Amino acid sequence: MSQGSLNDGSLNEGGPSIHASAVRIGHLAVLIRGPSGSGKSRLAFDLIMAGRSGVVERAVLVGDDRVHLATVGREIEVRPSSTLAGLIEIRGLGIRRCDFVERATVGLVVDLDAADAERLPPAESLKASILGVEIPRIPVSRDYSPLPLVVAALTTTKSSSSVNPSGDCLKGNGNHMSPTIATE
Repeated sequence: MSQGSLNDGSLNEGGPSIHASAVRIGHLAVLIRGPSGSGKSRLAFDLIMAGRSGVVERAVLVGDDRVHLATVGREIEVRPSSTLAGLIEIRGLGIRRCDFVERATVGLVVDLDAADAERLPPAESLKASILGVEIPRIPVSRDYSPLPLVVAALTTTKSSSSVNPSGDCLKGNGNHMSPTIATE
């Protein structure tokens, strides 16, 4: 959907409004949450650029700064705020207009400046419950760039070594990621 297609006031927001950004990548959206100044707009723009460069599937803004969530069946739908639809903040350039979509199903939650971010997070911290719907989640610490984590989550699969560690892993020696992580 192009940037001007929703400017006729027909955007039906619905659902509660939250302070977050969202980008649709392929058929699902990445919902980006975090405190003010944590980099939500930056990650949204980085994901759009990653889509343009082919690092991830095509990426299009859903909303920046404020979005609306609604339960649709057993899924969470995200929509832009009507007053901010098609606008994104780019630090150093200000507010810019870009293409956007009027809705997308949330497939991943990224929590910036997350207190529970760990190098090897427990399974329970890799899930978020929004309006009673469980969605995969990435907790990101303040001192870590979120883009590589999101790209990895979108382009790789879980390694079986995290479930069944090798003998060397149990000894604490080296990096034991499976060489076929993207195909498992």
